[in-house]
Amino acid sequence: MAFTLSCCPSLLSLNCLFFLINQKFASSAAAPATPSAPCCFFDAKIDNIMGDNLHVPHEETKGIVEDTVDGRLDVYIWDMDETLILLKSLLNGMYAEAFNGLKDVQKGVEIGKMWEKHILDLCDSHFFYEQIENYNKPFLDALLQYDDGKDLSGYKFDQDGFGPPHDDDNKRKLAYRHRYIAQKYEKGLHNFFDQETTKLWDELYDVTDKYTDRWLSSARAFLEQCSSGKKDAMSSVASAVGAVDSSDSNYQQVNVLVTSGSLIPSLVKCLLFRLDGIITHGNVYSSWEVGKVQCFQWIKERFSCSNVRFCVIGDGWEECEAAQAMRWPFVKIDLRPGSSHRFPGLTLRTVGYYFSVVYGSPDAEDDKD
Repeated sequence: MAFTLSCCPSLLSLNCLFFLINQKFASSAAAPATPSAPCCFFDAKIDNIMGDNLHVPHEETKGIVEDTVDGRLDVYIWDMDETLILLKSLLNGMYAEAFNGLKDVQKGVEIGKMWEKHILDLCDSHFFYEQIENYNKPFLDALLQYDDGKDLSGYKFDQDGFGPPHDDDNKRKLAYRHRYIAQKYEKGLHNFFDQETTKLWDELYDVTDKYTDRWLSSARAFLEQCSSGKKDAMSSVASAVGAVDSSDSNYQQVNVLVTSGSLIPSLVKCLLFRLDGIITHGNVYSSWEVGKVQCFQWIKERFSCSNVRFCVIGDGWEECEAAQAMRWPFVKIDLRPGSSHRFPGLTLRTVGYYFSVVYGSPDAEDDKD
C-alpha cells in the first residue's frame, strides 16, 4: 500500500515513516553506540595520527594555486550540525524552543531520532562503520600511501582479517575500505537504495525541511552559490580543483566541510542530507581527534597562494576559536527565527562583508545575494 505524508505531518505520520524506514533496514547490522566525545589532548592525538605517516596531499594542489595567480580563490569552511543541517537541536528541542511555543518540540525530537538511527544503520550496512569506528581518520585519503591500488570489485571485506594491531597490513586494509567508501560516495545513495527506500528518504527530508522552514534546502542552495562547474572527486586535491571551476576565470570558490563528528557518519550525513553533489568526499574533514585548528592548517596548506581568502561558517565555539587562531573571518550561525545568520537568511553579500573586514578588500558589492 502506498504511503504518503500530508503537508503538515502529525506525530502518527512520523511514527509510520519511522516504522517503514525501519523495516527497510531491519536486515542491516544493529546501530552501534554513538562514539563518546573526544578528550582535549589534541597534541598527543595528532602525534599518534601522524605516526601513521598521514598523507596530506597539499603538494598536488599547485595547479589550483597557479590558476589563481591573477584571480581570487575563496574557500568556505563549513561546520555541519546546526549549520548546514539540523540534528542535535532537533533531538534536544533547542531548535523548537527558539520559537517560543510556535513549534512542536516533540515532533522535532521524533524527526531527529529518525535521522539519528538511520544514519547509524546506513553507516553499518554500507560503510563498514562497525569495523572501523575505532580507527577514525581526519579524511579519507589519510592512508593513501598504504593503498596498493588492488582491484576491489571481488574483494571480501568480511574475510580479510582486518583489526588490531594497527600495523601496516591493517592500514592497507583500512585504506581499501576508505577507497571503497569514496567510490560509494561518488555514486550517491540512488545507486544502492531501491526505489521504495529512496521515496521514504525523500519524504523524511521533505518532512524535516517543512518543519524547519526550509533550513535544509536553503543551506543547500547557499552551498550551490558558493561553488560551480565540474568536479572530479577521485582525490582530495582533484575534488578541490574541480569544485572551484567557475565560469569567471578570475573568481573561484570551493566548499570544505570540517566537522567535529567522526568521519564515516559525517560522510553518510552528507549523502542523506543531499550535500554530496556539492561537497566532494575529499573536502570532508573530521576534527574529532585532531581538533579544528589542525584541520584548518591542513586546508591552508592545500590552498596556499597569495590570492586565497578563507571564511569559516558554523555555530560552535571550537570553529570560532580556530578561525581566530588562523586570523580568518568567522560567521556564527544563529538558530533564532528572524536572524540573518541562519537558513534561510544568510547571503553571499553578508559573508562578503566578513571577507572585507578581515582581508581589507571591498568585495561585498561583487557578491551575489
